[in-house]
Amino acid sequence: MRANRAASAQGNMMTAFTPLLDAEALYQSLLNQIRPYAQARAAAGQALAVVGIYSGGAWIAARLVADLGLEAAAGLIDVSFYRDDYAAKGLHAAVKPSQIPFDVNGAEILLVDDVLYTGRTTRAAINELFDYGRPARILLAALVDRGGRELPVAADFVAHIANFEPAVSINLQRAEDGTLSFSIDHA
Repeated sequence: MRANRAASAQGNMMTAFTPLLDAEALYQSLLNQIRPYAQARAAAGQALAVVGIYSGGAWIAARLVADLGLEAAAGLIDVSFYRDDYAAKGLHAAVKPSQIPFDVNGAEILLVDDVLYTGRTTRAAINELFDYGRPARILLAALVDRGGRELPVAADFVAHIANFEPAVSINLQRAEDGTLSFSIDHA
């Protein structure tokens, strides 16, 4: 108990004393936030298109499409070539092709990521979406907003907000049965 109070006193920095994030519970929270919006769009005859950022955002996007009963499959984006640090870091070994199975022009798109941090991945994804066309609107959804923004990016739907020290890495994992979990690594 004392450790939790100490963590709260330090500006809500997550520490080793903080319980692990429950990715499945956070997914349900995110789904419950998005569902009324998607239902309102459907009632108005306007489809919501979903695009997930590889890899965690892609897993979440696919589940959202299924759980919301959306007609169009989730789009998938790998932002590797759009990162502003591409020249410094080079190409990631696991680059996947982006797939957008719907017309981006005029679409209302829900862009999905697992963890929102600096905003640079979101910016890269938006840049790539505009290479496919001009959407009417882009909304952002994330399981966790960990703070530390370097760009003016904010999620429209977020399941959990917490501040983590920069040395902490939050990684979404998916089991063979599709169950999501987080690992929190300290450098």
